[in-house]
Amino acid sequence: MFETETTQELQGKAALVTGGSRGIGAAIARQLAARGANVAITYAANAPKAEDVVKEIESVGSRGLAIKADSADPRAITAAVNSAAKTFGGLDILVNNAGIFPYGPPEEVTIAEIDHTLDIHVKGVFVASQAALSHMGNGGRIISIGSCFATRVPFAGVTLYSMSKSALIGFTKGLARDVGPRGITVNVVDPGPTDTDMNPSDGPNADNSRALSSLGRYGAPDEIAAMVAYLAGPGGGYVTGASLAVDGGSNA
Repeated sequence: MFETETTQELQGKAALVTGGSRGIGAAIARQLAARGANVAITYAANAPKAEDVVKEIESVGSRGLAIKADSADPRAITAAVNSAAKTFGGLDILVNNAGIFPYGPPEEVTIAEIDHTLDIHVKGVFVASQAALSHMGNGGRIISIGSCFATRVPFAGVTLYSMSKSALIGFTKGLARDVGPRGITVNVVDPGPTDTDMNPSDGPNADNSRALSSLGRYGAPDEIAAMVAYLAGPGGGYVTGASLAVDGGSNA
C-alpha cells in the first residue's frame, strides 16, 4: 500500500489540478495538499466526487476549491485558472491532468472525436498553461500528464490517443525554453498502465498491459502523483523540459 508522504515543503503554494475529481488527478490533489499546498481542482460533471476531494484536501489543513470546467472549452479552462489564482492569491503549480481515452480502429475515428481529443489533450493544456503564466513567478511549475504511449505503442487501437499525448512532449520542451528565464519549470509525466476508472486493473485489456510491464503489475494513482509532487517541490527545481516515464518499465 502506497503511503502519501506528509511534509510542509509546499506550504503557502497554490495549485490547480485539471480533472482532479478522480483517478490520478485526485491522487495528485491529495499529495500536493499533504505537502502543504492549497489546491483547486476542475471537474467536468460529477460535483459530489469533486467535493469529496475538496474535503480530503481540507482534512489535512489546506484550502480546497472545486471548479466546474470542461477542459475542451478554452474559455472555461481560462476562467478556472483565473478563479483559482483569485481565490488563493496567485498560482504556483499547474497540473494539466484532464484526459480521455479514445480507443478503436483509426478508420472508424470521426472528425468530432479527433477534435474533442485534441481540444482536451493539446489545446486545453496550452490554454491552461497560457493562463497560468500570467499568475506565475519565479519557482512556478507546469506539469502535464502524458502517457507511455507517447513514445512507444505496443498494440493497436490507440492511434488518436498516442498522437495527442505525444504532442505534450514537444509542448513541454518548447515551453521550458520560453519560460526558463523566468524561473518556471515545465515537465511531462508519462504514466504506464495505472489502476483508475478509465483503465481498471481488472479490465478486459489488463492482462496484456501487465505483461508489457517490467514489474508485471499496474501502477497506483499515488505512484504517479508522487512524481508530480516531487517535480512541484524544491527537489524538482533543476528538472525542466523533461518527459519522465512512470510506467513500471513498460517502455524499458
